[in-house]
Amino acid sequence: MTQELFTINNLWMMVATILVFIMHLGFASLEAGLTRAKNTVNILFKNTLIPAIGLLSYAFVGFNLMYPGGDFAGGFMGFSGFGLSLPEGWDTSNYNAGYTFYTDFIFQAMFAATAATIVSGAVAERMKLGPFIFFSILYVGLCYPIVGMWKWGGGFLNTMATPFYDFAGSTIVHSVGGWAALAGAFLLGPRLGKYTPTGMKAIPGHNIPMATIGVFLLWFGWFGFNGGSVLTANPGTVSLVFVTTAIAGAAGAFGALIASYLKFKTYDITMVLNGILAGLVGITAGADQMGVGESAIIGFIGGNLVVFAVVFFDRIKIDDPVGAISVHLIGGIWGTLAVGLLGNLASFQQAMSQLIGIGIVGAFCFGASWLIFFTLKKTVGIRVDEREELEGLDINEHSMQAYPDFASKD
Repeated sequence: MTQELFTINNLWMMVATILVFIMHLGFASLEAGLTRAKNTVNILFKNTLIPAIGLLSYAFVGFNLMYPGGDFAGGFMGFSGFGLSLPEGWDTSNYNAGYTFYTDFIFQAMFAATAATIVSGAVAERMKLGPFIFFSILYVGLCYPIVGMWKWGGGFLNTMATPFYDFAGSTIVHSVGGWAALAGAFLLGPRLGKYTPTGMKAIPGHNIPMATIGVFLLWFGWFGFNGGSVLTANPGTVSLVFVTTAIAGAAGAFGALIASYLKFKTYDITMVLNGILAGLVGITAGADQMGVGESAIIGFIGGNLVVFAVVFFDRIKIDDPVGAISVHLIGGIWGTLAVGLLGNLASFQQAMSQLIGIGIVGAFCFGASWLIFFTLKKTVGIRVDEREELEGLDINEHSMQAYPDFASKD
């Protein structure tokens, strides 16, 4: 490879890193917009700390857990040491054909924090900040990189007879966060007033424009999330991934629009926003293996699924203020399974490998997150008291308000 081509590939990876970083602003805006005004500072505080937690924990522990080296190929877990340093005998020019060691780290680090961001939305408006931060450090620093090693680090999911396939993380990123979100929301219980003896009461978000901006920022960043996962600037593959990503998001919007209108007889913007995200989560596992038609099918089904998932979780009284479980867990499962059903890799053997991967990752992530949350619940407690929840987390945990000059009906 020429120096010019190496520079182009490395530059594209850095641009993709910037795009993925912008997604954290998208998550912050979406979660703040879909929750109540009295908890806005709390949401923004968590989403500000999460990238910091991700970068630091991934630098000191996570990166070497996720990519421990060839000695651990096919294994369950490996670790090549604390800190961030080049392997012995390597330098930035011979680390990889497409990018430097530091580019590899910073791109992967942007993914790491996403899992905790997903959890943030599902436990919003009633979880104590301290236990959430502690959970995020453990989950991002240990659980996420261990699962990532199973596939992307050369672990056992990557060495099966028919390797499990997850191009950019429908399971490795989104479902990892979704399983933890499910455990957290269940153990916390619903927000006060959400489920009453007379039925479910909707608790609308306070700023739909902010939520909409958040989704567009996420869609924008997803071009780096998926496009950067090509790991080179190969024109054909990167452009294909851009198209499949865009098509799936668009089809997700229409899937959610149709399903929610048929279900509720109204045009629900929040369902369409989550439909876009579900389409994007769905295509992430196979963005490089699908054509336009397959991408549209994946996105459309994902958009439909998110509507019925939101209804289902409300029916079983699992309160998820922003629909994170429906988008990232259900969408991630669907997108991962779709690799075995549609596109270039579709086959019975691939579908079985996808199911095995979904099951193993789900069991590990749900079990680990349940253990962490349950331990915290029984020791320091994870839920704020009733008075704090009614008054809002902003004034009680942060001694400030996002909108101090405006009265709140809450």
